Amino acid sequence: MLRIIKSSNRRIVNRLIERRISNDDTVKRYVSQIVRNVRRGGDKVLLKYARRFDRLSAPIEITQEEIREGAHQTPSNVRTAIKTSARHIRMVARKQLPRNWRTTVMRGVSVETNIRPLDRVGCYVPGGRYPLPSSLLMTAVPAQVAGVPDIIAVCPRPEPAVLSAALEAGVTRLFRIGGAHAIAALAYGTETIPNVDKIVGPGNVYVSTAKAQVSTHCAIDFYAGPTEIVIISRKGNPEWLAADLIAQAEHDPSARAILLTPNRQLAIQVARKTLDRLPRSGPARLALRRNGAIITTRDLREATDLANQIAPEHLVCDEEKVAKAITRAGTIFVGHYSAQAAGDYATGSNHVLPTNGSARFRGGLSAADFVRVNSLQRLTNAGLTGLAETAMVLARAEGLNAHAESIRVRLK
Repeated sequence: MLRIIKSSNRRIVNRLIERRISNDDTVKRYVSQIVRNVRRGGDKVLLKYARRFDRLSAPIEITQEEIREGAHQTPSNVRTAIKTSARHIRMVARKQLPRNWRTTVMRGVSVETNIRPLDRVGCYVPGGRYPLPSSLLMTAVPAQVAGVPDIIAVCPRPEPAVLSAALEAGVTRLFRIGGAHAIAALAYGTETIPNVDKIVGPGNVYVSTAKAQVSTHCAIDFYAGPTEIVIISRKGNPEWLAADLIAQAEHDPSARAILLTPNRQLAIQVARKTLDRLPRSGPARLALRRNGAIITTRDLREATDLANQIAPEHLVCDEEKVAKAITRAGTIFVGHYSAQAAGDYATGSNHVLPTNGSARFRGGLSAADFVRVNSLQRLTNAGLTGLAETAMVLARAEGLNAHAESIRVRLK
């Protein structure tokens, strides 16, 4: 079931590690039409799409009373787990917030930062086969920590566990919608749903495409593709490694799960254990058959080079020296007991992570994504006099003589 490929087979290896989301023009045109229609038609068009795609029959907005009632219906052990997870996310998010600072560049010239939260954010919570309260916690709690006063959440099927998470995370308003039409409503606003400064959270290809299309008007976290895990191991527990690969693959038939190892015997053992543990049907089986593999490498150095080339969402490794060699990954789990699934729910580190190679240039969602950083600059007479020559010379070198004059006129 799980292919074992030698790293020397470059054709197959390259096809596997360079896999990207297909740029489906049909999806792009379809989503573009939905976004355009919602932007123009507001609530009337939004409700039409919600009834069609979300099977909406109740009011579009969930009241605070309904949220509290849903939270009450959530099993007590789930409520406790939600509270614990939220507490851990808050602990990490507080450390992620940028701090104000001020520095004196020279006598009479100072620069400082001004950290302010965004005014309103939109949190997208998928409503697929199972409720995903963790996705709401991972998006709304960092916004709450950052001080965002207005947190809007959308979810096409908000089960009690999701409502419990909304209550815990301080969600301001919650709407029963999903898909591209929900993204358009958040970006441009309707009569009922206010437009937001930024949209965050995972979703399917239609949601991701919609986020990309509205990103020139409304900020987004990143364009997300199918989830992915890369494991680097030379002496791990075969059963544990197999369990990690299957766990990530169960998200989506398009998920990618790869083990990189210089240990041929370990590769064979993991392949066998994966086959033993794999469900007879379901997304995990499809994902491992389509996008799963074990690549045997010459050594750990080659394994880390391949991992950096992939720039995976999740990277799991046995050894600290391997973790230090990884420069491109959304998040890194180090050590035999650092199960990737623990990070999905309970460590406090955010599970909204860059996929599709986006870890080349950014990390996961954090509280810093929910603030504005402005600079404040102050110059005295002595300060402007001291740097006037530098500024005027550069302005004239660029042909911007009026810039230079705006400084010179103050020095008369």
